[in-house]
Amino acid sequence: MSFELDPSFIVDMENRPNVNVAAIGREEVPVIDLSGDIERIVEEVGNACKECGFLQVINHGVPLHLLEAMKETSKEFFDQPMDEKKKAKRDEVNPVGYHDGEHTKNVRDWKEVYDFLIDDSTLIPASPDPDCQELRTITNPWPKNPSQFRVVCQEYAGEMEKLAFKLMEIICLSLGLPGGRLKGYFEEQTSFLRINHYPPCLFSDLTLGCGRHKDFDFLTVLAQDDVGGLEVKRNGKWVHVKPDPTALIINVGDICQVWSNERYKSVEHRAVVNGEKERYSFALFLVPSHHVMVKPLEELVSEEDPPKYLPYNWGKFYATRNRSDYKKQNVDNIQIHDFRVPN
Repeated sequence: MSFELDPSFIVDMENRPNVNVAAIGREEVPVIDLSGDIERIVEEVGNACKECGFLQVINHGVPLHLLEAMKETSKEFFDQPMDEKKKAKRDEVNPVGYHDGEHTKNVRDWKEVYDFLIDDSTLIPASPDPDCQELRTITNPWPKNPSQFRVVCQEYAGEMEKLAFKLMEIICLSLGLPGGRLKGYFEEQTSFLRINHYPPCLFSDLTLGCGRHKDFDFLTVLAQDDVGGLEVKRNGKWVHVKPDPTALIINVGDICQVWSNERYKSVEHRAVVNGEKERYSFALFLVPSHHVMVKPLEELVSEEDPPKYLPYNWGKFYATRNRSDYKKQNVDNIQIHDFRVPN
């Protein structure tokens, strides 16, 4: 597909990409080998979460041939005519499927996406209204073509899900908690996987594939292709994360920041676009059941370190964000800082 440079894509001067940003080496984003001694892994993951918020993992157990299959079937899907892709479209009622109108901070993103739920039948609130108790079941609108699309996506998502839960246990251990401390919050998870397609953009100095943001989940597991485009905010500057075909990129999200009472913090990041090449990335967002109240864990608060956040219902938070993400709004999206306890 192709986009014309509609004004809705243009990023303000302060946040436009810097074409001179240098690629950062592995010393900037820690690379952690997930094979071997668990005590070493826990320590290294904890340090990375505390100091950086991002890490790369190798020997992660996700077969590389599955990633290649995802790239192939995703390209087949996005290469189809728009009418065909929109047969699996998402809208304000159904939050999963194909979409080409994502906005971040009220600026349209230069990308098209296909989102699908990890659990194909998932309960979410019917409305962001806090007084509405109605729930509805959502399912994935799988496209008929490519014929192998659903099978490949589900197989890949299954492997990514296993890795995400393994990392969740490691993060718990790094916080001094039992490895299974958070497992119960995900029994009816609303986790999903997003396929991002970033078309080539002749105006890559004016636009972003995805504007600056922090992830609202517990953690994200990202695979990016060899084109690359992920940039992370480090010490007030944007740095480019160099693609590594053997590594997956992990970052902690806002829910982790709240549960850990800010021992670990989510980090701002964005995606730039390429003037000549299309780009694909695949992100699993690990998020809890709709009924979970997100608040600092009782084991991680004390008189000296009281809760830094008021509780919020994850399902209502998600419903509010989904409504705002679907189309451009005149107000900023809901964020965890809306629940921050004043100092």
